[in-house]
Amino acid sequence: MSGGMAELRDSGIMIQLAHHAMLKMGINADDVWQRLGVTPEVLQDRNLRTPHDAQIIFWSVMEDVSGDPDIGIHLGENMPVYKGQVLQYLFLSSPTFGEGLKRALSYQRLLSDASQASIEIDSHQASVKVESASDKVTGLRHLNECMVLGLVRFFEYVTDEQFRPAAIEFTHPAPENCEEHRRIFDCDVRFGCSENRIRFDDSLLDLPSLHAEPELLQLHEKLASEHVAKLERQDVVSRVYKVFGEVLETGQVNLDDVAGRLDMKPRTLRTRLTEAGTNFNQLLADYRCNLAKRLLSGTDESIDEIVYLTGFSEPSTFYRAFKRWTNQTPVEYRNSRRS
Repeated sequence: MSGGMAELRDSGIMIQLAHHAMLKMGINADDVWQRLGVTPEVLQDRNLRTPHDAQIIFWSVMEDVSGDPDIGIHLGENMPVYKGQVLQYLFLSSPTFGEGLKRALSYQRLLSDASQASIEIDSHQASVKVESASDKVTGLRHLNECMVLGLVRFFEYVTDEQFRPAAIEFTHPAPENCEEHRRIFDCDVRFGCSENRIRFDDSLLDLPSLHAEPELLQLHEKLASEHVAKLERQDVVSRVYKVFGEVLETGQVNLDDVAGRLDMKPRTLRTRLTEAGTNFNQLLADYRCNLAKRLLSGTDESIDEIVYLTGFSEPSTFYRAFKRWTNQTPVEYRNSRRS
């Protein structure tokens, strides 16, 4: 990925829903999170965005810990329905299910940067097509099955159980046994298709919402727009961090060079960072501090090597900065972490 692109991320709400499902299923959630390096603090962070690439590791660990070849649909079956978020409010305050669906799809980035859903209508049948950045990764059938089941259950919830899928289509090959898929989805389930789709009768689009409220709808749209704008402001921070990772060892890290790598004018980058509530020097200090902490606590790299890796020209400058960041010397910090 080039310096100009932001890392694809998913909403942390997915981790929290998965945690509830594991507890309900009797899966050792502590073992799963420990193997993934996820701390209790992370599980409680409502604003968390997790790297989409981590899905590969997550589902591999889930299958290993559970021993369940159909862990995707079983985890999805036991997850709480996605509630209490702005996308749910958009659905409920819209006049019909179809209107809510169109509005929610405009703000789907709130759930994931890596998945893209769209609605299509063809001869009395509608479908929601779900494309994911991980569709080409064969090991992620669990993610697709869990994600599609989560959508179906959410659609049932916002229509007071009136939504019914006519058919479910997956791009991945059929598993050895499809009985669980048919039981859980309660409709025709097809595999090896060209896209992941939820097919349903187009008359469902006209289902009126019992909670429709024009004034609330306006408020919820404003809130959704603000959330998306906040994510866009954070994108520039992620992109700057990525450039730091590429150039820090050279010791030549300044705003002009980073802006050039991002194809931006320095003034534009400075403005974007201000909008994100930070500035270049603060980001650089945070990045160096976190990198130094990680290297001191998790590796046996010498202090001199860490000075170089964090982009400092002199050990004395590094020592002073680290003491300012943590109130400890690098050696004290390493010893405290080791003990």
